[in-house]
Amino acid sequence: MFGIRHIKFDSMTYVLHYSNGQIVKEGRGLSFFYFSLGSSIVAIPMGSNDLPFIFNDIASDYQPVSIQGQITYKISKPAVLADVLDFTVDDAGIYKKNDLEKLNQRIINEAQTATSSFIHNAKLKDAIRSAKVVEQCILDGLRASEALSMLGIEILGANILAVQATPEMARALETETRERLQQEADQAIYERRNFAVEQERRIKESELNTEIAVEEKQKQITEKKMESEVMKAENDRKLKEIRLQSEIAIEEQKKSLVEQKAENDRKEAETKGYVIEATLKPYRDMDWKTLTALSGNADPRVNVALAFRQLAENAEKIGTLNISPELLESLMEEKKAR
Repeated sequence: MFGIRHIKFDSMTYVLHYSNGQIVKEGRGLSFFYFSLGSSIVAIPMGSNDLPFIFNDIASDYQPVSIQGQITYKISKPAVLADVLDFTVDDAGIYKKNDLEKLNQRIINEAQTATSSFIHNAKLKDAIRSAKVVEQCILDGLRASEALSMLGIEILGANILAVQATPEMARALETETRERLQQEADQAIYERRNFAVEQERRIKESELNTEIAVEEKQKQITEKKMESEVMKAENDRKLKEIRLQSEIAIEEQKKSLVEQKAENDRKEAETKGYVIEATLKPYRDMDWKTLTALSGNADPRVNVALAFRQLAENAEKIGTLNISPELLESLMEEKKAR
């Protein structure tokens, strides 16, 4: 009635009530009556806002890069912002202009400006792997921005959701990466096979070294055996020489003994011969008959034999000789009796 209106705002809205160009009420969560014909009401939201963004840029190798993320901010100085942008509402509390979009676009522009220097100096591969760096660039750029400070904006945080290349370039990078991974896999296979070959070579070399060592030991053993055999043969030779020398010495002693014995036998024989010669010398010139008689042999057979010898010596002088069988028989009987 008569242009009097009532309006109410929540606690998250900062309200400025202008009347005839002057601020008559100011604060959060106000509720009041006002004269609509001479009043202007500005309502600025005080809560934090999540601003999603996506913008494109060019890397140093002239490849397009798409950056997608979200900025969280709040209006810390609503009076300052009210002097720059229009947040006037009508009697129903609806904004007459959409300056909130202008605020969001300015923040996005500042964010893009903050990342441009880094993206322009980075290659595509480095850029798409630098989400954290881009995020920090946005935070530092927005917090240091004079334009945002003049708007009374406080940046709470920034998150980078993706840094992407174009689909064609992404496929090319995937192909390149796939080929590189394949090459790395081939290289790994080659290295594994080469390692296996090297290990096999080392094993063979170790086996050969072992065989060489065994052969060397066998050679040493053989040489030791030969040395032992040579030493044994030398010792056997020396032992044989010693035995031969001993036998020679024994034989020399035997020879000396035999010679001495022969000399003794010779001297003994000479002595015996001398004795016999001296003994027989008186009988040398005697007649055998005398010697027979001197022998004193009383055997009748001897006498008969001597008689027969005498007869034989004088056979030409004997005409007839008779020998009785009894004489011969008696001689034979005496022989048997003996």
